Amino acid sequence: MIFLKTPEEVNVMRKANLIVRDTLLMVRDRIRPGVSTAEVDKWVKEYIESQGAKPSCLGYAGYPASTCISIDDVVVHGIPSSKKYIEEGQIVGVDLCAYIDGYHGDSARTFMIGKVSEEKRKLVETAEAAFFEGIKGITSASRLGDISGTIQNYVESHGYSVVRALTGHGIGREMHEDPAVPNYGVVGRGIRLHHGMTLAVEPMINLGRYEVYTEKDGWTVRTKDHSPSAHYENTVVIWDDGVEILTM
Repeated sequence: MIFLKTPEEVNVMRKANLIVRDTLLMVRDRIRPGVSTAEVDKWVKEYIESQGAKPSCLGYAGYPASTCISIDDVVVHGIPSSKKYIEEGQIVGVDLCAYIDGYHGDSARTFMIGKVSEEKRKLVETAEAAFFEGIKGITSASRLGDISGTIQNYVESHGYSVVRALTGHGIGREMHEDPAVPNYGVVGRGIRLHHGMTLAVEPMINLGRYEVYTEKDGWTVRTKDHSPSAHYENTVVIWDDGVEILTM
């Protein structure tokens, strides 16, 4: 079931989403080579809690951390570890959610650590650009495929592949709500969007093929060919006259 939000509910959601935005800005300013992914997770937990919110990911379906930290060929859901250190030249996806006043916010960024290869830089930049292409011109008169198909067309036109086993999602009182928001599809197809729909739109794109697999820990998703992957996500709300990004 899809839950449409009233303007009053969206106003409450802004609080959670601005906390998510500010948490990612904090990570952007502090992440560097030599820092463990567990330390980054600690920063995130402490900051979210300092704002009176809770990290939505912590304990979700048994997930053991507040943040998903995904390095190079890890697409999403990398589990932070005190034994895993961030290195120069890596791309590091940081995906996090916050919960406050009954609503969730969700966003992800892929950070380039120091001097990265040109192919990694272009991959990260394309993931971000694909998000903005996907929501361009979207209103309550659009269809879901207008987002999904546009993202796929943009990504593939730049020579990359779109992960198909994972999607974006609705968000609100629950971290994951209907509808699923694939990053592939056909423009003009799919369910009609509606005023008050809140969605987490999140292109996940690979330098190589789109196939992925999940490691034995039940969470970590890697590219099957071990090519680098980039992830960019924001929570948005659909209005009659356009899209508002809540995590920017």
